[in-house]
Amino acid sequence: MVRQILPWAVTLGLLGLWEAACRGLHIAEFILPPPSAIAAAMMQYHEIILENALWTLLTTALGFALAVVCGVLLGLAIGASSLVYAGLYPVLVGFNSIPKVALVPVFVIWFGIGTVPAVLTAFVLSFFPIAVNVATGIATVEPEMQDVLRALGAKRHEILTKVGIPRSLPYLFASLKVAVTLAFVGSVISETVASNRGIGYLMLAASSRFQVSLVFAGVTAVAVMGIAMYAICAAFERRMVYWAYRAHK
Repeated sequence: MVRQILPWAVTLGLLGLWEAACRGLHIAEFILPPPSAIAAAMMQYHEIILENALWTLLTTALGFALAVVCGVLLGLAIGASSLVYAGLYPVLVGFNSIPKVALVPVFVIWFGIGTVPAVLTAFVLSFFPIAVNVATGIATVEPEMQDVLRALGAKRHEILTKVGIPRSLPYLFASLKVAVTLAFVGSVISETVASNRGIGYLMLAASSRFQVSLVFAGVTAVAVMGIAMYAICAAFERRMVYWAYRAHK
């Protein structure tokens, strides 16, 4: 019961401190709006926020789904083969070092503004942690266990499917919870640069008109969607790999 109430209590406490600080220090709303002003903006512009939030959710979900498929497949290949690891892992590290915002103009040149750049930016931000964690889970299967399975007549693909993949599931779901939040970051970045819809576009348009409360309302919408997607991944994790975690006392 306490674990369920605690997040709400902490959130309400922080919002209360935020509200009190803005009121007590007489901070102008166009600099830092209090939570009450943000809530008012969400009520006033709820239709616009909902429309753009659903668009951001769609592009994020598409990019995240693509990252899951490609990340799992590449992670399996890297973890199962030392040659693939030696050839591709440095390339992945180098690609992940590239600032993703620098790729958005390239995507715009290739595909124009709109949905595709947002999906691809969400993909490239969330792809790396999935691939690396799956590869780690596959590669860390104990050599002694592999030797025993080979002695019992198991083939290489049987070791991968019956031991390697189950072993990598906790790593996979841990990476999914990180990757889904990064996917939202990618979508919003792309929407602020090259889109005419979405929360990122809404925030950019609102900031140009000094509607800071609406900007924070957009940030709140992204945060809520991120928490919801994180909770979905956590629920799947508890159902699929419950055996990998000890109960909290």
